[in-house]
Amino acid sequence: MTTSEKTSSPSGFTSKLHLDKHISRRFNEELEQVRTLVMKMGELVEQQVNDGLSAVLNADATLAEQVIERDKKVNSMELEIDEYCTQILARRQPAASDLRLIVSVIKSITDLERMGDEAVKFGKNAIKLARGNFAEEEGARPLVELKHLGKHISETLNTALIAYAQMDTDAAYKIIENDNIIDEEFDNISRLLVTKMMENPREIKNALRVTWCARALERIGDHTTNLCEYIVYLVEGKDVRHGNMN
Repeated sequence: MTTSEKTSSPSGFTSKLHLDKHISRRFNEELEQVRTLVMKMGELVEQQVNDGLSAVLNADATLAEQVIERDKKVNSMELEIDEYCTQILARRQPAASDLRLIVSVIKSITDLERMGDEAVKFGKNAIKLARGNFAEEEGARPLVELKHLGKHISETLNTALIAYAQMDTDAAYKIIENDNIIDEEFDNISRLLVTKMMENPREIKNALRVTWCARALERIGDHTTNLCEYIVYLVEGKDVRHGNMN
């Protein structure tokens, strides 16, 4: 199921935030449009992350170039949504849950844009790894570990986007609480790559590139956790950043 399919029905979002409660139908439509734009941006960023990782794992320079080029669209969407939110703030002067929605959207698109930047790092490193033939036997195990971490990040991001569409705080809390698992997987890959560099100094450059890709995945995980914190803030009005779960 694609992200667009998951978010085709806004009923859960609307009922939890009461986006249909305003006298002005136009205001209702504006708030729903903001939500729709964020989910479209999330869908694009999810594709960027998956394609960027695939480019690294398969040494696919062509796909890597596409990821790098498509980042312009991610940046454009961030600017578009930010401007839309600014106009709503100026015209409607929202309060309560409406204001929380706009604030959380502005923060969310910043994290999504930064995920896009991390995906670009995949693309740039994939091109260099393709030239260095790191996908051959020398780099097999680190890439297997990277694939495992990437699968975890991809699934977590997907779950977070569904949670964002449905305003599912239970799913959001679960992702927040499991953030340390991603950190542990990253540490394991880092140790493996340090060992490889010590055993074979000729592979230092390529091993460093894989390390940078692993770091990019770890940061995408952090940004995904941020998205989930915004879900909690939006629905419950609670700030759970920095481990403040009370």
